[in-house]
Amino acid sequence: MNIHIKKIFLSLFLITAVFSFSGCDFFSNSKTIVRISHSQSETHPDHLGLLAFKEYVESRLGDKYDIQIFPNELLGSSVKAIELVQTGAIDYAVASTGNLETFDNIYQIFSIPYLFSSVELYHKVMEDKNFTDNIYTSTEEAGFETVAWLDAGTRNFYATTPINKPEDLKGKKIRVQQSPTNVKMMAAFDAAAAPMSFGEVYTAIQQGVIDGAENNELALTNNKHGEVAKYYTYNQHQMVPDMLIANLRFLDNLTDEERKVFDEAALLCTKVERENWDIQIQEAINQAKNMGVQFIQTDIEPFRNKILHLHEEIIKDNPKLEPLYKRISEISEKEM
Repeated sequence: MNIHIKKIFLSLFLITAVFSFSGCDFFSNSKTIVRISHSQSETHPDHLGLLAFKEYVESRLGDKYDIQIFPNELLGSSVKAIELVQTGAIDYAVASTGNLETFDNIYQIFSIPYLFSSVELYHKVMEDKNFTDNIYTSTEEAGFETVAWLDAGTRNFYATTPINKPEDLKGKKIRVQQSPTNVKMMAAFDAAAAPMSFGEVYTAIQQGVIDGAENNELALTNNKHGEVAKYYTYNQHQMVPDMLIANLRFLDNLTDEERKVFDEAALLCTKVERENWDIQIQEAINQAKNMGVQFIQTDIEPFRNKILHLHEEIIKDNPKLEPLYKRISEISEKEM
């Protein structure tokens, strides 16, 4: 079957699935159904934040809107969910900044390693409208915009052998998110980048296809990577948020009063997600220690110095990032 025909059938199937999950209520209920898709479990901080979003909207506009949340990629992969938001088949989705780079390369700013010098600076920047507004609205031509950010923690290396210093990465194969910036980062560490589906990582480490990966602590427990990789190093090479995106047509059709409620719900979603993130990260650390994972506190500066030259190179290749990079520097200087 022609690949384009296959894509059409897949899209039709997913859109049909969206409506079938709601049953006949879609046709009989006078309320407008608002569908939100994400890829995490129902205990994940993202889902808990979205539950707060749902409760806030329905407590104020419950006579008009029925918020339905679909976790665990029930409506398709993260990439497919973005496409469904584009078409308006669903209204909201949680998307990674890596996937959003496809729609506007301004999102590449978050792939720059050691962009933020601390978690505190990262949070401060993400709460700065002068930084986020241009990013959030950059995908309007694609039919959607970002309405909130969700904390996805700090990305660190974990492997089958200890990583105490940059030299310990030499020759290792490390799974990274698929982006040219991540490939450059691993090359600067004299390691080999191994972009692959996140679902393949456990088996790849277990079978020795790769030596490790990089992610936040939840990967050790939620995805059981701590069973096969016993060393987790806090080198903090990236702090990358996830984004809650919304169909632009849906947002534009809201009244001013309704839009205010939905925007306030989005802010609450971020707040609740962040609170639960901190709690679950500590729980994951304790659980991973019981699995035999060793957490290594290392000197970050040698790692940072090894790849700082990439900053200038990335910004030169993508001038759109320069004002954002400068804004981060301004916020950092104020904090000092």
